[in-house]
Amino acid sequence: MARHFSLPKLVVATHNRGKAGEIRAMLRPFGVEIVSAQDLGLAAPPEIGATFEENATLKALAATRASGLPALADDSGLSVHALGGEPGVRTADWEGPTRDAMVGMRRIQDEFAARRVPDTDTARTATFHCVLALAWPDGHVELVHGTLDGRIIWPPRGLGGHGYDPCFQPIGMNRTTAQMTDEEKNAISHRGRAFRMLVEACFK
Repeated sequence: MARHFSLPKLVVATHNRGKAGEIRAMLRPFGVEIVSAQDLGLAAPPEIGATFEENATLKALAATRASGLPALADDSGLSVHALGGEPGVRTADWEGPTRDAMVGMRRIQDEFAARRVPDTDTARTATFHCVLALAWPDGHVELVHGTLDGRIIWPPRGLGGHGYDPCFQPIGMNRTTAQMTDEEKNAISHRGRAFRMLVEACFK
């Protein structure tokens, strides 16, 4: 059985304002005070894990040990099936040193061209992944993994969301996740699904 969360304060182990904002909005109904690793000046640990689960756990444990508070970490990424699952856990690295998502989206297109991947729904499928790790100062960790299947489109469309949202179109939809409202996106997104699993397991 998962451990229930009943404390008043939680560290969100991220320096990404977009992710922190989404997490804050999703946990607002539970009356938990949210502070980010950036707010506390916590250093981000090296993401040396081979999986989303390993990286999320690394970040959550580092934040809870540094702050003495329970910590929630997110590790997410985009796996493009025709590229052997890349960028996967290296999704942020594909954005270059300035962390510009457009750089990453263009690199995907360059890889498609180099591998002669046809521009079809079946050839350019992809999956967004989100693993959430909730860690307590005693070292206990709860993990959940949410996914969203879709395809890569070009050129990018939409101004909402963040990261690779403008080039990702969920299966069965004619809009990218960047063309959706926050409410629409959260209802279907990999992060939204992971949060609903976490809430069911640890907050209810």
